[in-house]
Amino acid sequence: MNPGIWRLAADPCPRPTLFLDRDGVIIEDAHYLSSPADVRLIQGSAEALAVAAAADWRLVCLTNQSGIGRGYYTEAQFHAVQTRVDELLAARGVVLDGVLYCPHDPDAACGCRKPALGMIEAAASKIIWSSGSVMIGDKVADLDLGRGAGLTPMLVRTGKGADVEQAGLQRGAVVYDDLAAAIVHVLGGGRP
Repeated sequence: MNPGIWRLAADPCPRPTLFLDRDGVIIEDAHYLSSPADVRLIQGSAEALAVAAAADWRLVCLTNQSGIGRGYYTEAQFHAVQTRVDELLAARGVVLDGVLYCPHDPDAACGCRKPALGMIEAAASKIIWSSGSVMIGDKVADLDLGRGAGLTPMLVRTGKGADVEQAGLQRGAVVYDDLAAAIVHVLGGGRP
């Protein structure tokens, strides 16, 4: 079983890449989001992504969407939601370079549901990222994917991130209040 690819243009030039979870990082986490009307950007996320893109960072979203496999919403509904995310970001001058998603139920034992490496492997078939690339997420699966792929894992407190931090599950990942704070650190190259 392969991941779905919403968009990912081939780009053989090595570039630093921000791999990003979507729900809880870029947009508010709305449990099993199925309606475009419910999409809300997290404050400051679009502006931070615009700054990263202007600094020539590639922006690639990797999102588990088990609601498709569980039958809570269809793949067409996911596409409608992602179209709305893209519209809201575009209104602020941001275009994601890629969006890959796992549509499978967790019990399907696919190779693309984070923390498995299937989405990263699919991305690697089209793009090359340079050292210093990062994975920013709000769940343990995001951090484990980052580690498994040799990326720097970063946890944000938005979405489920505060709960992950409170439970002490970040296991050495640096923690930031939100995506904007993480991107400031990445672009500045400094330490938290």
